Amino acid sequence: MSASSTRRPSYAAVLSVPHARRIFTAALVGRLSYGVAPIAVMLAVTRATGSYAVAGVVMALFGAAVVFLSPYRAALVDRYGPRRALLPMSLLHSGLLCALAALSWRSGASAVVLGAVAAVAGACAPPLGPTMRAVWGELVGDRRLLQRAYSLDGVAEELLYVVGPLLVGAVIAVAAPAVGVVLGALLMAVGTFVFVTSPAMAAVRPAGRPKSPSGGTGSLRGRGLLQPVVVAAGTGLALSAVDLLVVAFAAERGQGDDTVAWVLAALSAGSAVGGLANGAVDWRSSARARLALLAAGLGLTLCLAGLAPGVGVLAVAAACAGFFVAPALTTAYLIADEAAPEGFRTRAGAWVNTAVNAGSSTGAATAGLLVERLPLGWCFVVAGSVALGAAGVAGLSVLRPRHPYPTGPKGLVLKRRTG
Repeated sequence: MSASSTRRPSYAAVLSVPHARRIFTAALVGRLSYGVAPIAVMLAVTRATGSYAVAGVVMALFGAAVVFLSPYRAALVDRYGPRRALLPMSLLHSGLLCALAALSWRSGASAVVLGAVAAVAGACAPPLGPTMRAVWGELVGDRRLLQRAYSLDGVAEELLYVVGPLLVGAVIAVAAPAVGVVLGALLMAVGTFVFVTSPAMAAVRPAGRPKSPSGGTGSLRGRGLLQPVVVAAGTGLALSAVDLLVVAFAAERGQGDDTVAWVLAALSAGSAVGGLANGAVDWRSSARARLALLAAGLGLTLCLAGLAPGVGVLAVAAACAGFFVAPALTTAYLIADEAAPEGFRTRAGAWVNTAVNAGSSTGAATAGLLVERLPLGWCFVVAGSVALGAAGVAGLSVLRPRHPYPTGPKGLVLKRRTG
């Protein structure tokens, strides 16, 4: 089911790979739950308890379980295969979301019970994103076409986080927020079922018991994952900080929330354009060298954003910064896929995904402390410096000689390389 090496490497060629449309659409339906369920849960818990503090704790438990246990759930997918691992996770996760919806349907729900159910629901969340990227690696043999597949996947995933909140808004306009939680559960259950029953899954073989003494998580340095994980964490931290800095920038100039939305929309639009452009170019430089340059570009544009005299210029700067975001994350996932030996591909992508989310969780809290202590322009410089620091680590890994990789995707031995 590999794409022909003679086929023109375009986005149309990606979707013309046998079974690609069905499995990609199914994965997007399931992943849409990640854009719907968290917001719906937050609104439902807030209404049921009447407390923003309780809602915040419940969401923190849910989010932490989703993010930090992702590599371990991905290890189960690698070991047992997507069909045996994802379906039970999906049923548990969806069932617990429905339980949350029932508990929060009316006021007076126990905060302890809501937190416990939310934490277990998050712990069972299927790693559909990392699994889909691993499937792309099996379906697409041409590395140029795989780059386009990852770019398409990344841009589509980003759009899901725009569509998800809009769906929740439409639901709560006519029904209780708990209905939005049920919608998230249905999206996950249906999407995962169609995903794992796709004929494309025949190409994904269970790896069996992991040989790594760490129980399957692998060594970031030994697996060649340190560079993409560091850049992903730096990108997530910088972007999360920027979200809060844009709010502070608008408030400082007496602008409303609609202004904030436009600036953040410019950031997302720049990211989408950058992601599509990145996938359309036949790069001659190595992926590792590109990753360092992309992280540096993000860092420099964020530093310059602090010089913006007004919201209009800030929106342009945000769009320019966004242009580096999707390409950086896509390239990080591509490197993780190249570096992972057979049996580690899903969790390699999960480590990058976890790094992005962990960085995002840290960035908002850090930015909140900085805004109270530094001029706003310097806060943008600090956010940009995080990305520049990640670029420095990425650049050092390109310059430093490395030992040959272990057996890589498709069973090929990966020779010493810079990308």
